Amino acid sequence: MNDIAHVEVAGVRLAYESAGPVDGPPAVLLHALGEDRTSWRAVTAALAADGYRCHALDLRGHGASEHPGSYSFELLRDDVLGFLDALGLNEVTLIGHSLGAVTASLVAMARPDAVRRLVLEEGPLPFPADPPRPVPAAAPDEPTPYDWRLLPAVAVQRNAPDPAWWQELTAITAPTLLIAGGPRSHLRQDQLARVADRIPDCRLTTIDAGHMVHDERPADVLRELRAFLPGAAAAAW
Repeated sequence: MNDIAHVEVAGVRLAYESAGPVDGPPAVLLHALGEDRTSWRAVTAALAADGYRCHALDLRGHGASEHPGSYSFELLRDDVLGFLDALGLNEVTLIGHSLGAVTASLVAMARPDAVRRLVLEEGPLPFPADPPRPVPAAAPDEPTPYDWRLLPAVAVQRNAPDPAWWQELTAITAPTLLIAGGPRSHLRQDQLARVADRIPDCRLTTIDAGHMVHDERPADVLRELRAFLPGAAAAAW
């Protein structure tokens, strides 16, 4: 990865790292709740070697990005859309894990022509959490490396997701790969299958790794990505 860079989107300073040839087809990677851009380094190094220009973003409240105190999936979506505009990125390969997968799907719904290929790892889940998530009212006893105020914001929306999240999955036009973590994941795999069925052009694959698929089984994830994504030569559009 290269050195960290920053961009301001709607008054929020976002951090990101880039790797790969500057003229390569762009890929943007979005991490899970409580993670940051560094969780993708094995993946970005491999995709950069394949010729992609990878940008791993710290979502608001995470890593070296600003902690503004206001959080929602819609704000995360708008941050990513603003990030694409700020860097002048068009027709990106968008890859998201968990929280990042929900965000990536919302980006692909809001601006279908901006996403050339979409990869969703263990998400999105536009269904009410079962059992409902507890909504924290105070900071945890131990400090967190991310803004703890993310927790109640995410819990509220996971417990009562916007019905549009389900309805508008059909607006996604990009060929999509949904990577499920199998029975060891805490997420309901039948719901992931329902999501894959609703996205018009979606392939579902299961890697038996639990929720943290690309952390536990990076070689298997890269194999699936390379089978799904155009190679460097084919992607030089």
